Amino acid sequence: MDLFIKLSQFLLSLSLLIILHELGHFIPAKLFKTRVEKFYLFFDVKYSLIKKKIGETEYGIGWLPLGGYVKISGMIDESMDKEQMALPPQPWEFRSKPAYQRLIIMLGGVTVNFILAFIIYIGMAFAYGDTYIANSDFKDGMLIENQAMINAGFKTGDKIISVDGTKIAKFDNDINMKIILGKEVLIERNGTQQTIKMPVDFVDQLSKFEKGTLLDIRTPFVIGAVSDESTNTQLQPKDIVVALNGQPTKYFDEAVTILENNKGKTIPATVLRDQKEEQIQVTINTDGKLGVQRGGLSFASMEKLGYYKVSKQEFGFMESIPVGITKGKDQLVGYGKQLKMIFSPSTGAYKQVGGFKAIFDIFPSTWSWETFWTITALLSIMLGVMNLLPIPALDGGHVMFLLYEIVSGKKPSDKFLENAQMVGFVLLITLLLFANGNDIYKAIIGK
Repeated sequence: MDLFIKLSQFLLSLSLLIILHELGHFIPAKLFKTRVEKFYLFFDVKYSLIKKKIGETEYGIGWLPLGGYVKISGMIDESMDKEQMALPPQPWEFRSKPAYQRLIIMLGGVTVNFILAFIIYIGMAFAYGDTYIANSDFKDGMLIENQAMINAGFKTGDKIISVDGTKIAKFDNDINMKIILGKEVLIERNGTQQTIKMPVDFVDQLSKFEKGTLLDIRTPFVIGAVSDESTNTQLQPKDIVVALNGQPTKYFDEAVTILENNKGKTIPATVLRDQKEEQIQVTINTDGKLGVQRGGLSFASMEKLGYYKVSKQEFGFMESIPVGITKGKDQLVGYGKQLKMIFSPSTGAYKQVGGFKAIFDIFPSTWSWETFWTITALLSIMLGVMNLLPIPALDGGHVMFLLYEIVSGKKPSDKFLENAQMVGFVLLITLLLFANGNDIYKAIIGK
């Protein structure tokens, strides 16, 4: 069932993005009276799952879910229809249209991708608001367990002040990416501020250790359940361990250190039970454990205990517009930085490029519309940016040649465009094999 939910979200998101992207080409093509021969979701190599011709256009669904396409008459594209191109140009063909019209048609797909992402972010701001913990609420700093972060110089208890000079005001889902893309992180440790310079190959280092968040909130030591083999029968589910061996344990990570230092011993402990403190004795096994399962507390419960205050800001429709636009702009700039890292060999980021499995894996195994739209918006930005790359066979390649034509007044020959299309197609296949090959490699080595 979990696999079905992930797959459903993956296919729904992919289908939505492909159809809207291709509509971005289709609509201006029709407005400029350019014939569109095919409009396909997925590729119909050899045969189609569904097809129906309406007017001059065949609409269908292919069997190969690697994208989609519109086939525009008189255009040198992946179909490489040389027979059509050998005939005299017709008024309804792409090649007969003015350069500015051809440019608008080619930019239509990525334009829709960017507009879609901004619309989603505006809608999410209106529907869900903004839930966060103010960075100033982290009086005792963050939890740092990621080994790559530790190797970079971070420690549990550090307070993140700013990244590349930009002050961190909120702890939310974006903070991890800000650190990954950052060059310098200003922290406060034991009342003193210091700057940590991020390793150039930090992204590559992340892949060598267990996956997880770079930093997290510090939480109390809550007893979830006591195992039958445990000798600590005085402990009860929902107990909060607030002291061990006379030392306060406000956070779980503090308790772990004390347990590690007292392996095999019986020590006094203080637990918070039904809002009252109880004094008990606990026995630590030779592994530094109490023989219990760890539990958790809701943010509401932690707020009552004085740990954190969760803030939620809601927006009216008009207020949601600038909030969504800012979010979209930040995501667009962030993805641009990621691409720059990928094309810089020293960062090692190219090793983490993933294909369809990597995209599939980011969808959760439980249905969440908020998560679905968050991922879809980001994928829409990624699709738009990738299609703008000046590679023949991508929209950006066609745009590059059209801009050359508009500036120089000279149109590249059909033969040149055919050769460029072939080169671009080989490049795309190479990138596709590399990305999906990375997925396979990671699956084999388990990372």
